[in-house]
Amino acid sequence: MDTITTTPTRPARRARHPFRRSVIAGAAVPLLIAAEFAMMALIPVAIAVVATWRDPGLRKLRPWATALGGLYALALARWAIGPDRAPSLSKDIDPTLAVAISLAGLAFAARACVLRQAAAHPSPYAARLAPRPAPDPKH
Repeated sequence: MDTITTTPTRPARRARHPFRRSVIAGAAVPLLIAAEFAMMALIPVAIAVVATWRDPGLRKLRPWATALGGLYALALARWAIGPDRAPSLSKDIDPTLAVAISLAGLAFAARACVLRQAAAHPSPYAARLAPRPAPDPKH
């Protein structure tokens, strides 16, 4: 009698979407800052920074994510180190720094969308602007 052995199959893994996650995270930062949930904004800032540094396809967004993370880290450090510390980051954050963090989050999300749009629809003038190869000296 022959026995049939079967191996259990794994369910299909969900596709990773680091671009979508990072854009949503970047756009969520200004909303959380404006709603006075500045400490909770740490989660989308971390998602945006980690997603851009882990995925090679998001390499062009790294300066924008670094700026967003740096501004948020500055606000967090000023709150943690400050002499008269408020009970929450939202109460202690400087309004100009809150605006800078919000603008950095919006700029990150906008730049990501512009880069995605440019990749999906290349410009017809891109071929004209590309550097021409040097002429072959043998001819």
